[in-house]
Amino acid sequence: MPRLIETPALVEAAGTKPKKIEEFVGRVNTGTGEVSIARMTSPQGWIEPAQTPAFDEYTVVLTGLLRVECNGELLDVQAGQAVLVSAGETVRYSTPAPGGAHYIAVCLPAFSPETVHREA
Repeated sequence: MPRLIETPALVEAAGTKPKKIEEFVGRVNTGTGEVSIARMTSPQGWIEPAQTPAFDEYTVVLTGLLRVECNGELLDVQAGQAVLVSAGETVRYSTPAPGGAHYIAVCLPAFSPETVHREA
């Protein structure tokens, strides 16, 4: 039977400026450990600490630009594009462009603070 998810849960974000994370599916909002699906709203100038997560992360940029630093390479992901960062890769996300970015992140298995492995 279909299950309506009426509202997302707000999840605390890491980084230099306030970023809004709205989890629709995942450990917090639905108790789902297999996958998490969240909408991100990131301001210009936001940058988070590097991390080496134990999950694959698929990100679809809806508006703006998401910068992905991974294994010494820079990748700018524009609106209408997507990026996959595989589990075990060291990655750092930021939104340097005017207007920030809105994007959807899907993590397999679901995101958790214990499996993101952020650097101090």
